[in-house]
This record gives sequence, C-alpha cells and structure tokens, in this order.
Amino acid sequence: DYGMRAVKAVLSAAGNLKLKFPNEVEDILLLRSINDVNRPKFLSHDIPLFEGILSDLFPGIEQPTPDYDVFIKSAETICEQKNLQLTESFTEKLIQTYEMMIVRH
Repeated sequence: DYGMRAVKAVLSAAGNLKLKFPNEVEDILLLRSINDVNRPKFLSHDIPLFEGILSDLFPGIEQPTPDYDVFIKSAETICEQKNLQLTESFTEKLIQTYEMMIVRH
C-alpha cells in the first residue's frame, strides 16, 4: 500500500517527529515514521519481511525504543478494573494503535 496517501502519511509523521525531536538524526525519524504508519497494517507473518526491507533501506540504523512505561502502567490499571488480561500481543497492539493515532491525528 504505497499510494500517495500512504506517502503523505509517512512524510507528515516524519515532519511531526522532526518538530518534536529537532536534534534527532533525520534517518531515524524517517525510519520511525515508516514503522509507525505501516507496522499496524501488517499481519504477524509479514513483519519479518517488512523489517528486512527496512534494514535494507536503512543499513546499520537502529531505531531507539520509545519509553511507554507510563502508558503500559495505565493500561494495566484499566485492564485490572475491567477484568481483562494484558497479554504481550494486546500490549503491542495498544502501543501500535496509540502510535497510529498520534501519526494520523
């Protein structure tokens, strides 16, 4: 899915990240924006292929891991109140949805 809408979403996300982190290396910001926009769309068996493509496009660039401790603790509290289990896959989807909302809104 790389129509003009997807390209615009990646560029908008990269621009927002540049405004938020003006001193960060632009390659890392672009890599993160591509990840944030596209990863939630993929099924689990497509992710290794996507990661391989990104490692070919951005050789040697490691994306810093964002700190989601406060977000995860809030999710744990809410899940406990709602009598839900916060599994690893559920946590990952919550973070992906959060990142997608940040990118698109």
